[in-house]
Amino acid sequence: MRVFVLDNNKKPLDPCKPARARILLKGGRAKVFRRYPFTIIMQDLEGSECVTHEHQLKIDPGSKTTGLAIVQNNVVVWGAELTHRGSEIRESLTSRRQVRRDRRNRKTRYRKPRFLNRKKPDSWLAPSLMSRVHNIMTWVKKLIRICPVVGISQELVRFDTQKMQNPDISGMEYQQGELSGYEVREYLLEKWNRKCAYCETTNTQLEIEHIKPKSKGGSNRVSNLTLACRKCNQAKGNKEIEQFLSKKQDVLKFIRSFARQSLADTAAVNSTRWRLFHELKATGLCIETGSGGLTKYNRCRQNLPKTHWLDAANVGQVETLYVESYQPLLIVAKGHGTRQMCRTDKFGFPSRYLPRFKFVKGFQTGDIVKAIVTKGKKIGTYTGRIATRKTGSFNITTKNGLIQGISHKYCSIVHRKDGYSYSF
Repeated sequence: MRVFVLDNNKKPLDPCKPARARILLKGGRAKVFRRYPFTIIMQDLEGSECVTHEHQLKIDPGSKTTGLAIVQNNVVVWGAELTHRGSEIRESLTSRRQVRRDRRNRKTRYRKPRFLNRKKPDSWLAPSLMSRVHNIMTWVKKLIRICPVVGISQELVRFDTQKMQNPDISGMEYQQGELSGYEVREYLLEKWNRKCAYCETTNTQLEIEHIKPKSKGGSNRVSNLTLACRKCNQAKGNKEIEQFLSKKQDVLKFIRSFARQSLADTAAVNSTRWRLFHELKATGLCIETGSGGLTKYNRCRQNLPKTHWLDAANVGQVETLYVESYQPLLIVAKGHGTRQMCRTDKFGFPSRYLPRFKFVKGFQTGDIVKAIVTKGKKIGTYTGRIATRKTGSFNITTKNGLIQGISHKYCSIVHRKDGYSYSF
């Protein structure tokens, strides 16, 4: 991926290749401005001396992971995958609600419920959903500040649930054109994890299969559809699934329960799509929209692998794409901690208290550090997010797991806390 460049007035210039960035850094003409995403700032160059080109920021919103890509003249110069924490927020709110309810029932210290002094606005979304919008907007604003972005492409409709539930819906957009059927196929591929439901074969051509055959009253609703390889599809034919899987009761039970699963992830994307669209529109940039079927069509036409960030690069109208590097930046939302003054046990009673002052020896929980341990049982180099302790002995979360008891003397800052963790 390319390196973002700022002039000495912090105005964005065209991103450069890593080799060029190394030359500028070694020659003293530039310094590191930010590690994630990697950005350098020029020391002797003003933006008025350079010609910048138009860049398009493309977004593929997802329920769990959102793809981001920057395209300039059909070249994908940067890509990232942003993992959301909506499920963590929902679990935290549920835990808080249960603890408060338990306190009220026990007549112990509790927070009185508030009912009459709150009114949700018309555009209200659940916190777990709004966190997705906030995460995306945070990164849109970051990228606009460090890259000359002139337009944004958003996948506004990931899955057409109306088409899924009623395949016979009338309308030229469903009955004609090259994208006919792409919405349902894309949804089934994601739902069934791109493998045959009967034999779990992967990396083979999959066909849409009716769980209850149409010849015996089965419908085209998405709850009656699954994926099967050609061999299993032909072997099943128009048999009832109970007859075909009579010797595989575990598989039969799984397919029956999984096929009836709700469209929760689809609903989450559809609930936030318009809110995100209006937030993006407020940036003042030109907004382009596209559907999930069009995204898949563009990607399959160019034989690109299925990833979130490459899906983002194919959002909207795309002729051809050239991908310089297939190593995107992996971003995981971690939040900014909690405002709780104390931690509680499983019964809701205080178990330990938190310090008011968050910095310890110049470090804060959530900072990304590099620790070079030169003696003791934990000799080595560790890079990751830290959890600070009053004693100055920190825990570091790395790719390979948690490393405990690393002294602050061995640590140096790589990236200050911003609510996200990064990897490649």
